[in-house]
Amino acid sequence: MKTIVVGIGNPILGDDGVGIHITRKLQKNKNLSSDITVEEAQTGGMNLLDLIIGFDHAILVDAVSLTGCAHGEINRFDLSDLPTVHSQNPHDVSLSEAISMIEALDDSSVPQNITIIGVNLKQIPREFTETISSEIRACIPQAVDMILSELQSLTKQDNLNVNT
Repeated sequence: MKTIVVGIGNPILGDDGVGIHITRKLQKNKNLSSDITVEEAQTGGMNLLDLIIGFDHAILVDAVSLTGCAHGEINRFDLSDLPTVHSQNPHDVSLSEAISMIEALDDSSVPQNITIIGVNLKQIPREFTETISSEIRACIPQAVDMILSELQSLTKQDNLNVNT
């Protein structure tokens, strides 16, 4: 089964680019299966949906800002776990809104499993810098391990589904 891992963020907004930094580190892993694609995205909504269409599984890696979570805390979510989020771009929709529209059209090309790995930021950066903070940089290896564990779990799940 085909899986895509997408690092999302803006690499010139410091910590907001953490998703991209994580996937760049993941790409250096020599043991990734050939059916795993690793991409970067500086967009959301319909453009992000275009990127994940046709894959069986999608893992999205992004900065999040969650109340009650520590700066640099890493959380795993299913798309359904997230509250309704609206795009910050008034000319686009959020990923969850885009998926709802596609599902309403009964399109089966949307990944059956969408997981989000979110790195919590105490605040979304507003200053231009390509440097991420030491706290966020320190959590990158843990996030990569979490993604590798998720990929391993998906492989086991797929093997069970094939054998039953």
